[in-house]
Amino acid sequence: MVHRRQFMGCAGASALGLLASRALGADAPATSHGAFLLVEAEGFDDYGGWELDQQSMDQMGSPYLLAHGLGVPVRDAATEVSLPCAGDYRVWVRTRDWVAPWNAPGAPGRFQLLIDGKPLDETFGTKSAHWHWHDGGTARVSGSARLSLHDLTGFNGRCEAILFCQDLQFEPTDDVRALTCFRRRLLNLPDAPDEGGNYDLVVVGGGLAGVCAALSAARNGLSVALVQDRPVLGGTGSSEVRVWPEGKTQQEPYPHVGDIVEEILPPIERKGNFNGLPARYFDDARKLKIVADEPRIALFANCRAMEVETDGATIAAVVVQSTTTARRQRLTAKLFADCTGDAKVGFLAGADYEYSLDQPLMGSTNLFSVLDAADKEEVLGCECKDKAALTVAYEEGRVEQPFPRCPWALDLSDKPFPGRAKFSADGKGDLAAFERKWYWESGFDKDQIEDIELIRDHNLRAMFGAWDALKNADGLYPNHRLGWAAYIAGKRESRRLMGDVVLDGKHFMENVEFADAAFPCSWHIDLHFPNRVFQSGFEGHEFIADFTRGQGYSYHGVYWAPYRCLYSRNVNNLFMAGRDISVSKSGLGPVRVMRTCGMMGEIVGKAAAICLRRGTSPRGVYEDHLPLLKELMNQPGGARVG
Repeated sequence: MVHRRQFMGCAGASALGLLASRALGADAPATSHGAFLLVEAEGFDDYGGWELDQQSMDQMGSPYLLAHGLGVPVRDAATEVSLPCAGDYRVWVRTRDWVAPWNAPGAPGRFQLLIDGKPLDETFGTKSAHWHWHDGGTARVSGSARLSLHDLTGFNGRCEAILFCQDLQFEPTDDVRALTCFRRRLLNLPDAPDEGGNYDLVVVGGGLAGVCAALSAARNGLSVALVQDRPVLGGTGSSEVRVWPEGKTQQEPYPHVGDIVEEILPPIERKGNFNGLPARYFDDARKLKIVADEPRIALFANCRAMEVETDGATIAAVVVQSTTTARRQRLTAKLFADCTGDAKVGFLAGADYEYSLDQPLMGSTNLFSVLDAADKEEVLGCECKDKAALTVAYEEGRVEQPFPRCPWALDLSDKPFPGRAKFSADGKGDLAAFERKWYWESGFDKDQIEDIELIRDHNLRAMFGAWDALKNADGLYPNHRLGWAAYIAGKRESRRLMGDVVLDGKHFMENVEFADAAFPCSWHIDLHFPNRVFQSGFEGHEFIADFTRGQGYSYHGVYWAPYRCLYSRNVNNLFMAGRDISVSKSGLGPVRVMRTCGMMGEIVGKAAAICLRRGTSPRGVYEDHLPLLKELMNQPGGARVG
């Protein structure tokens, strides 16, 4: 059962007034009277078929529930609530019309709020491009009730919170600061977070880089806190995103660098494209078990880093917030590792970084796959929300899979896209070129941190628009349906923290050797940009990527990158591993693939151990203890100290 977050009381200016629409202004009302109840969607007892989405917590202050049904309405999310008293309440639902930023028609994210099985007259998810309190009108409610979020479309409706208020004239604010203050006051949380423990190393980010850093440090004798804002580990290489990890590991002259990467990744015997394969191939349980078996690691799953405390040029603590309970905890340590991908810890700590929107960025991808409902094996392996109904239909011989028209999606009815027969040279369609492909990518001119919800939603509009074109405009694939799609975006580029060396593409091309060579790189200088073939009519809203190749983007053999890319040049106790390390734009291309990122984590864990043993800093490891680091690099990844 999900830990419930419901806030209720009899409000005056000290409580409900904090949430009033003018609470931060000089003309705020002196009082706001009446009983009220605030229910956070992430605190529902049963999510049903809705998903918990935390990607925009930094902008919203809270996660939300998402009805990600791929065109099939998902099962209701439900919870039991107790109100302060029976009576008439005005009901507000915090939501948005997710296609409104493009002035698209149709409001596909429609849903209802049911109170004891009866829907309010208002349909939600139909107004405003921005998150807002949608007025649901008034309802007579007894002292207790069952609330349900009833999805009407399966097309990504979203709900963040529900407010009941007996002051029928009250209007809640959309100001995130005021709303956050209101939540904390009603949770009776102190201004200071709970103490979550003191560690040798705090690793923020549970992708392959973070997991490998935590395991490496723990096996070298350190106490480690590993913070991950999702319920699974692996990040982009998890079952939630399903980008297959690339990069050569266990290379000479340090063949044990990469041992941990190979330990946590499931072995696979399969040919072809590995992206977007079923969840079993990514084996989330394997990663969780290996971390759980390390007694020196404390895993803070479903926790997102929200604040960083510093003492001059040194990080003192990271404050993390639960995505399900809003509980905040303060984690202190001697050393910190930023494995967030977005360089969030370093950014909040004042670390030097590079990130410019003046030039196009590499975009984000939401992979998707299709299945044939006439194929028994695919039906039985379906990860659809309505698998039971699909199985029954197959057994009864009902295998046709109609798909609704999507006027709110990208209109691709007369446009080319990969795998579409109508625009191919030979007139033949190819599902293999359509599904599970990295190149469904967008956000080249968007802020990959601040605009990630918009970027993800644009990817969904492209996917739904393309499937609509294949099914309805072209009349193809009558028995096929969308089987799975990632709602967590797979990012490629955002902030990069600057270290004592900023690795550049020229270093790879010129085979520059570094004395502190620490991890092998084997991926080419892979930079993405909008594919001109599919750009016409979508300038500024591209959805298919191309990549750099040929002369100037390939280098000879395996290249060993320097350790000095893995720590901050101006924050004394900050390591980094993953795509936020110290590289230029061109240097990001070869280092950003996940096996390579995992090996960075292994090196960070070993270097952190040296810092603790020798009383030095990350920079001091290079300056004074480089031979010891190389000695540890020759140790098996499974070796343990103590």
